[in-house]
Amino acid sequence: MRLIDSHCHLQADRFANDADAVIGAARAAGVERMLVPGWNAWSSTAAVALVRRHGWLDAAVGVHPHDAAKVTDTELAGLVVEAGDPRVVAIGETGLDFDRAFSPIHDQLVNLRRNLRLAVETDKPAILHCRSRAGERDAQEALLAEVRAMPGVRVVIHSFSGPSDYAAAMLDLGAAISISGLAFRAGEEATAGVAAVTPADRLLVETDAPFLSPPGGPRGRNEPAAVRITAAWVARVRGVDASDATASDRFGDDLVAAYDGLFRSRWER
Repeated sequence: MRLIDSHCHLQADRFANDADAVIGAARAAGVERMLVPGWNAWSSTAAVALVRRHGWLDAAVGVHPHDAAKVTDTELAGLVVEAGDPRVVAIGETGLDFDRAFSPIHDQLVNLRRNLRLAVETDKPAILHCRSRAGERDAQEALLAEVRAMPGVRVVIHSFSGPSDYAAAMLDLGAAISISGLAFRAGEEATAGVAAVTPADRLLVETDAPFLSPPGGPRGRNEPAAVRITAAWVARVRGVDASDATASDRFGDDLVAAYDGLFRSRWER
């Protein structure tokens, strides 16, 4: 099966000593596309530097909700410049996190709007993180409202979490949905149904490495090669027979085509 990892933080400290080896292992495991998103100024710059060394990778630049209250005007100006780099195919990771709320909600909303505007201005999709506290959905509702209020924005819901009607509303807005190892956790049961109905051209899989290892994946540090586990699970919930090589190959082809359509087709490589 052909594979993509639409979200992996290979510039994170946990890969400081062996990022190139991890990238090589992913390539050997059949991962054909990988997107490295930033979460603040330095990690965005590091993502661009990494993809300059590995031409088959892509980068995204942006500010995560955890860093919303920390980013400076100078850093934001730098991100705007980096967003114009052809190696940068998306804006993010940004979004809302009302669960841990490391930045005040007001700052998160201001930051999200800046990132969404940049996505519209550059005609690149915004990669959106969204978490509410257990049993709540306030972050999802707020994110929906912000996407609806930003005409022309294209979005990818990274590491999907939330109820099925939230997914349906985002899909109605044209969003793509990416499934990570979070889908295997208690409380995330709705994700199976979401993965089953998302249109193939807007369905992605990811590791969110070094986080969210799936069952049977690396312990302590997730790696892009482990995206095969999540991809196989998504294939099963979509009714793909793992013993049918033709069906499995078609599913892998769809993953690569969706990635290319969302992130790569508009830009010269």
